Amino acid sequence: MNSQHPNDTTDVPAVGADSPFRQEHVLRDEAPQFVLPLVVRIEKTEPPARTDALETAARAVLVMLTDERSRGEGEWAEAVRDWQDARIRKVVRRARGAEWRKAQTLPGVTVHGDTSEVRVFPPVPLDGWPKELAKLQVSGTDLDDPEPVAAVTGPGLPVLWFNPALDMSAGKEMAQAGHAAQLAWWELTDAERAAWQDSGFALAVRTAPRERWAELSGSGLPVVRDAGFTEIAPGSATVIADHPALRARL
Repeated sequence: MNSQHPNDTTDVPAVGADSPFRQEHVLRDEAPQFVLPLVVRIEKTEPPARTDALETAARAVLVMLTDERSRGEGEWAEAVRDWQDARIRKVVRRARGAEWRKAQTLPGVTVHGDTSEVRVFPPVPLDGWPKELAKLQVSGTDLDDPEPVAAVTGPGLPVLWFNPALDMSAGKEMAQAGHAAQLAWWELTDAERAAWQDSGFALAVRTAPRERWAELSGSGLPVVRDAGFTEIAPGSATVIADHPALRARL
């Protein structure tokens, strides 16, 4: 298996034709398939706000990619390389109470938002989930925003724009937001990555206005196209990663 992957480059990574999000059958389909598990904490009495959960999930993926244990000879590095050599699958499950506390005992990183907590774990084989995570619910994860979500102001904040024509569960959207953040990360230079990391991976997740989606889709910014395993049709464009550094290159 090719040991090179985007985190090992010193310049702009070549995603393009070799992107793990492409639909065509390519050599990476022959590789063992891994999945990145994410677990969102959803207590009955105080569930997180939907948009905050999406933003926290996106940041959690970036935290995993940049954790020292995921790089070089770190203890998670081989699993992360194997995962990125295959299709970039992410699955979001939900937990509360004792389930959440058990999930915290497994190796991983918990990322906090304003109202949400998401724990991201090193990649595992598709059929090799730890039992503490395998029994957690994956379908039907849904959340709401109790207050209107503020508009994004200022040109410096990366925004992950969702397709306004698609209807997805919160769990599905959390995975898609993670995909978009990862695509943006791969296309940044080392200096741009360092600046984003220094900001705490500041970003926003919003649904694009319908009248703007076409412009975004044709802009050349990274686009996530779903594999179609759940909820939506294969090849659907779900999210566009609008990072200021990438927009400046258009």
